Amino acid sequence: MSDLLPSSTARLPHGALAAALHHGLIVSCQAPVDSPLHDARVIAAMAQAAVRQGAVGVRIDTPEHVRQVRWRLPEIPIIGLWKQSLPGFDVYITPQFHHAQAIAAAGADIIAIDATLRPRPNGETVRSLTTHIHEQLGKLVMADVDSLAAAVAAVEAGVDLVGTTLYGYTAQTQDQTPPGFDLLRVLVQTLSIPVICEGGISTPAQAQQAFALGATAIVVGTAITGIEPLTQAYVRACPR
Repeated sequence: MSDLLPSSTARLPHGALAAALHHGLIVSCQAPVDSPLHDARVIAAMAQAAVRQGAVGVRIDTPEHVRQVRWRLPEIPIIGLWKQSLPGFDVYITPQFHHAQAIAAAGADIIAIDATLRPRPNGETVRSLTTHIHEQLGKLVMADVDSLAAAVAAVEAGVDLVGTTLYGYTAQTQDQTPPGFDLLRVLVQTLSIPVICEGGISTPAQAQQAFALGATAIVVGTAITGIEPLTQAYVRACPR
């Protein structure tokens, strides 16, 4: 897919950018803030390793990490986000426009935002945030949702892609376990824009199932880059 991309993805037409991700693997390269892996150079190395093995894009948190990945991978689509915990609010994935500005300035091509129906700070809405990202930053918007209702509202707000990212991670869906294949199925049947399956995919068989259900692309994180939780699981299995 990389041969579809010019020397800078910032100049890539939006249609071609979406096409570059079509039926491909996007690797989420992230690490907890208190982890030794939470280092821009480490994250960029993870991203480069994933791309060398065929990933068509990466999903990266924080401006510093996006900037380092962009420097190392100038031709690969980056879905950028900035996780921020705001007092009194549950939304945390790029919750405000100034967070999106920083991610765009760092080099992301697509800005991922929390597009659940939960309250947002300063009276901002998914529609206003999407409009500002489109008009002021010239970037595509990926809506991270937890339900069909949130996805429909996000499409009406003008987003470009929808992901099942927050299925199982909100109060409304806390009794559900990702991957959200039931949600993916209904989103594909209902929406007219690309749907990305993200969250809980841990085997190639599940990846194939997501594509069989109509996913435009898949995002895999912990199963590929989650060194610490995977190590913990194996340690627990040891007799020692």
